[in-house]
Amino acid sequence: MKKQILALAALVMFYQGGISQDTLPPNILLIVADDLGYEKLGCYGGIGVQTPNLDRLAASGVRFERAYTSPVCTPSRMSIYTGQYAHRHGYTEVLPVHKGTREAVDFEQFTSYAQLLQAKGYHTAVTGKWQLATLEYHPDHCKQAGFESWCVWQIWKEEAKTKRYWNVTYNRDGAIVPVDTATFGPDLMAQYVISEMTKATAKGQPFCIQHNMVLPHTPIIDTPDDRANGTDPSLDGMITYLDQITGELMATLERLGIAENTYIIFVGDNGTQSQTPRSTRTGLVHGGKWDLNDGGMHVPLLIAGPNLPEGFTIEALVDMTDLFPTICALAGVPLPSELTMDGRSLLPVLAGQQEGHRQWVTGAIKDDFVVFDGQWRLHHQGERLIDCRKLPEEKEADLFSPAAQEALAKLLPILQIQRQNVIKD
Repeated sequence: MKKQILALAALVMFYQGGISQDTLPPNILLIVADDLGYEKLGCYGGIGVQTPNLDRLAASGVRFERAYTSPVCTPSRMSIYTGQYAHRHGYTEVLPVHKGTREAVDFEQFTSYAQLLQAKGYHTAVTGKWQLATLEYHPDHCKQAGFESWCVWQIWKEEAKTKRYWNVTYNRDGAIVPVDTATFGPDLMAQYVISEMTKATAKGQPFCIQHNMVLPHTPIIDTPDDRANGTDPSLDGMITYLDQITGELMATLERLGIAENTYIIFVGDNGTQSQTPRSTRTGLVHGGKWDLNDGGMHVPLLIAGPNLPEGFTIEALVDMTDLFPTICALAGVPLPSELTMDGRSLLPVLAGQQEGHRQWVTGAIKDDFVVFDGQWRLHHQGERLIDCRKLPEEKEADLFSPAAQEALAKLLPILQIQRQNVIKD
């Protein structure tokens, strides 16, 4: 307890004073899992999946109990990169890179957190899923987004969709990575992250790496462990392999001697893609990816690093947009005054100031978006009100009940204000 109090005190001082001129800026490793809801991790009460490394990460830092986002990849990831709600940045559907679209996110129109950190001397790199442009048509798109280096899945090549796991097509700094039949894509990317961390450390340069894991997105495939052990492919096996890679990256930080100056942020981009209800210690989670409900929007968020308390659980509502200003705050990089920013830094929350963070979060898909206050979810489309007071159970609200009427009185004005921010084509 004394150690946690000291850590909180140090964080309060950091929050109030920022990074001093004499302090080496911290490294930041942002790990984004692809289609992983909160309920699949043991530290969130998930049953049946082995996630010992992520559970250890939660025990060594802070676990956010109520982090929410949009239920598919492009709107969610755009909210990370831009700090804007999906209904504001306008990407509310999956950008069809997997179909060879020539459309691309314009990072001259949008400012990314990576651009800001790069301008302050950070080495910036990105991996994995890059569903913001077809690299065959926009080969420098990662660079335009603020990343000096990249090793990403090139989803479209020579008029066809490519593979993400085995027989992969990965693009490293503009060139296709040569692979053989024994190369497993997630391992290749993990080795790239290790290489980038090692090189930056050797140069004495702080790094910010966004490691976009392609696991555990469908198709369900056999991992290297399955092949070695003769076990059948499964979603749970893919999640366990994701957990092992996370553990490998954590071990690398220790080996390089930089764990004490590195923030690790682990988050899912949206809910689990599964039609089967998932078991947790608090009940069954229904729905998932594509659904504007708890199963589709509720994701794990773990943060560990310098001056953070160990084993803390935070109940404050967190929106995916909050990652942008949080990363900048951890790095000591100020936000430009002209930036349109919906996210709010989590540093005050980490320093113990939970109450005033935010009263609601949001997410969007296609023509619908929601505002959610932790108990009630109001949909833009049809102004449907959902009773979420007994999560993971949720149901259509009884609009005639006093509680529902009170919720509508609170959320409807928020929804109406947010409608003014919707971008129309």
